[in-house]
Amino acid sequence: MPSKRRRRWTLIVLLPLALLWLADRLFPLPLPEDDLARVVLAEDGTPLWRFADHDGVWRYPVTPQEVSPYYLDALLTYEDRWFRQHPGINPLALARAAWQNLSGGRVVSGGSTLSMQVARLLDPHARDMAGKLKQLWRTAQLEWHLSKDEILTLYLNRAPFGGTLQGVAAASWSYLGKPPSQLTRAEAALLAVLPQAPSRLRPDRHPERAQAARDKVLRRLAEFRVWPQAQIDAALEEPVFLAPRREPSLAPLLARRLDRSARSPLIRTNLDATLQLRLEDLLLGWRARLPERTSAAILVVEHESMAVRAYLGSVDIGDASRFGHVDMVRALRSPGSTLKPFLYGLALDAGLIHSESLLQDVPRHYGDYRPGNFAAGFSGPVSASSALATSLNLPAVQLLEAYGPKRFAGELRAAGLPIRLPALAEPSLALILGGGGTRLESLVGGYSAFARGGMVARPRLQPSDTLRERRLLSPGAAWIIRRILSGQARPDRDPRAQLAQRPGLAWKTGTSYGFRDAWAIGVGPRYLVGVWIGRPDGTPVPGQFGLASAAPLLLQVHDLLVGRDSQRGLAPPPDPQPATVGVAAICWPLGQPMDKGDANCRRQRFAWTLDGTTPPTLLAADQPMGSGLRERYWVNAQGLRVASDCPAAQARELVLWPAPLEPWLPPRERRAARLPASDPQCPPPPSSQAAPLSIVGVREGDRLRRPQGSSEALRLSLSTLGGSGRRWWFVDGEPQAETLAAAPFEHAFALGHHQVSVLDEGGQTASLRFSVGP
Repeated sequence: MPSKRRRRWTLIVLLPLALLWLADRLFPLPLPEDDLARVVLAEDGTPLWRFADHDGVWRYPVTPQEVSPYYLDALLTYEDRWFRQHPGINPLALARAAWQNLSGGRVVSGGSTLSMQVARLLDPHARDMAGKLKQLWRTAQLEWHLSKDEILTLYLNRAPFGGTLQGVAAASWSYLGKPPSQLTRAEAALLAVLPQAPSRLRPDRHPERAQAARDKVLRRLAEFRVWPQAQIDAALEEPVFLAPRREPSLAPLLARRLDRSARSPLIRTNLDATLQLRLEDLLLGWRARLPERTSAAILVVEHESMAVRAYLGSVDIGDASRFGHVDMVRALRSPGSTLKPFLYGLALDAGLIHSESLLQDVPRHYGDYRPGNFAAGFSGPVSASSALATSLNLPAVQLLEAYGPKRFAGELRAAGLPIRLPALAEPSLALILGGGGTRLESLVGGYSAFARGGMVARPRLQPSDTLRERRLLSPGAAWIIRRILSGQARPDRDPRAQLAQRPGLAWKTGTSYGFRDAWAIGVGPRYLVGVWIGRPDGTPVPGQFGLASAAPLLLQVHDLLVGRDSQRGLAPPPDPQPATVGVAAICWPLGQPMDKGDANCRRQRFAWTLDGTTPPTLLAADQPMGSGLRERYWVNAQGLRVASDCPAAQARELVLWPAPLEPWLPPRERRAARLPASDPQCPPPPSSQAAPLSIVGVREGDRLRRPQGSSEALRLSLSTLGGSGRRWWFVDGEPQAETLAAAPFEHAFALGHHQVSVLDEGGQTASLRFSVGP
């Protein structure tokens, strides 16, 4: 008999528990799932952008440890003092609320615990008996499955705060402009009471009601002696102060980019919210200066950590006329001349040049390819540093021809800077002038080599991104190129005077073919800055180029960054000269050390050198290394040039300038002036070279005028004497036409100064300058 009774009681006890377990399985607790609400955060936690859920609500998830203890004190004291002790339902609180409501004839207070409020937030119900029972059931499930801290976390993130705000963090940032961890006592009391009636108590719409409700919370805290009375009195005196309401609206294109792969409601970035805001305001101010349908992009990277501090993919994401939705930080565009510093650095490492190597800025043709200069005309003899600093095209093409286009493209690709070429195309000499495609993000990462001792590192968008770097240049080559780009190309000059106006900024501009892209990339003391300006649809913008369009914006960004560092008391980091870098006095045209009094030292220059090497002058492909500069001849006792078999002939050697530079040399430096006169009694053999090339139709220094009363350009017909084979004509550095030897070249010249250059099939050049006036 007792055993039957025990079985009966066991059944009575276990059956309800089994039914509860079955009900819990059949009607599981509706815990929040990923509703795709996301918040993109700056490095310090400031919300940059938010993606609302399907109801248009946005929230900023936090844990109790990330919220001010003042808020937790206010919330638990006012809403549920026994939250940590009761099992989800507080019978005493329910009884007290019922008595107060019945005796008062109206709803005076509620008996809902914090757990019951969370249950209602997770599964809303009607305010009737069935709804109340449902709420009690969900509350029991909450207490069964979750800890008290987990229930509190749900409340912190799901409580309504008015409008589209849910959660204390979203409310704190929206109403107060600060994280919930920094709430004052008065602010904590205000946010603790808002969820009771979020629409009626919204402080931005009803500040008086909000303050009255806040004061009620503060008096409750005084009643239970949670805070010192003096602190509560001070909080009561504090008015409800709201920061200007500003929805998170920074870095929208980066937010959209990261949201596509996000797995968490919080998307953390390395951005500096204050810097991002200042640069977005700066770029909006630039909008009026940009041509129609033109956009711009800015990327700022701290080069020590490669953390991206500012990311602006367009002028304004809402400006459809400027294709504001297109992220130009990631767009594939022609880099123009921005690849040149990499080539010069690689050439230094390869032993092809030093910083003052003699290069040739003269017309040349490579099959069907005839590169010109962006600036008007050709300069003739130029140093490597000057050619890079002024972005001359012909010396860069000469250097790439010696280094090898495929080798150059391969080195960039291996270092993490790939250049996209047209389908089935191989790297060619056009690569160095923008004959490929790359991205602003990749370019800025590539320029990190000049700040990181030759190592290229990928920009890090998020704290979780690992720092990946690969070597492109030696530390010495990277240091020399940075000096050239920052205006310290001459080691014999005081670097302090050269950097007085723009401290520590090394920068390079670029313009793509047809004025489609204007670039400016800078390497500052702490930051890499990349700027792109152009039309996202790829249409040309006549007259827009890197130096005029992108460089001023780059310099403004740099000045802003330097000013911020100065305000924070941050001194520029040291940049010591690598042990592999030295200084040498070299002489042109040979390009190597030589006594200054030597007759063959025509111009002395001081050069940055690498590993103590001073490579000889680099000649073009049709001028083999080591030849073309030294000419051997014979003289007699009178010093006249004679044939080698003449009586008493003595051999001499003379260092001459490369022949293509002749038209740009002073008369005393040309071959005819440097070589002695011939002895008519025993002359040297005649030269096998073609007659010197010259231009006929206009003379050097002529000042021409248009016909009186004419407003049209002055049309001239020019021809050549001497030379051999076909002719290629250039006007102001731009290729114009190809003619046969005897055919004239006709061209209309506008007002101003002009340079006309011609190149023949044998490699000879001729050039002259003149002007056209009204």
